[in-house]
Amino acid sequence: MRLKGKIIKWNADKAFGFITPNGGGDTVFIHKTALENRNRVPKINDVISFSVIKDNQGRYCADQAIFSGEQSHKKQTKSISAFSIYLSLIFMTLVTAAYFLGHLPQEILLTYLGVSVITFLAYAFDKSKAQRGEWRTQESTLHLLALIGGWPGAVIAQQVLRHKSKKKEFRVAFWFTVFVNTATLGWLMTAQGKPFLSFFS
Repeated sequence: MRLKGKIIKWNADKAFGFITPNGGGDTVFIHKTALENRNRVPKINDVISFSVIKDNQGRYCADQAIFSGEQSHKKQTKSISAFSIYLSLIFMTLVTAAYFLGHLPQEILLTYLGVSVITFLAYAFDKSKAQRGEWRTQESTLHLLALIGGWPGAVIAQQVLRHKSKKKEFRVAFWFTVFVNTATLGWLMTAQGKPFLSFFS
């Protein structure tokens, strides 16, 4: 359920403030990262449409916040989501083809499949914990799973579950792990890297 309210306090230095919901009730904490339009600096009495979630400390806070008069960018997000999913599926198709053509050992293919499933489940459990306000999975653990081959599962989880798909810092680190993983796999398929493939078979 979405609510509306006015910003009654905003700390520009720390990029957070508080909203008073229309119709009364407790004030709701809001951080700038909860706003879809992060280029606009919130001001006192700005009207905000938002949903409410619990943070890691179990506090209620605003999420998916939109300034009054602005529209959501959900359509744009959906197109990006589809691209990410297609990218992971194409990658897995290429890895599978490389295995059947004899360029990769079976263990590499099974590693990508197995770790991707584990990573997807890790994202699902983390989202469930976030919704219940329980102790969260460390982001470093999610990045490690992506780095060792679980990034296709992570991509699908981010988009299908709508989890960890907005935080810029997390996504930058995540796509860096994708780059490192795919670059390493590409190197293993070169003449210099092929001798190391024997460790996986």
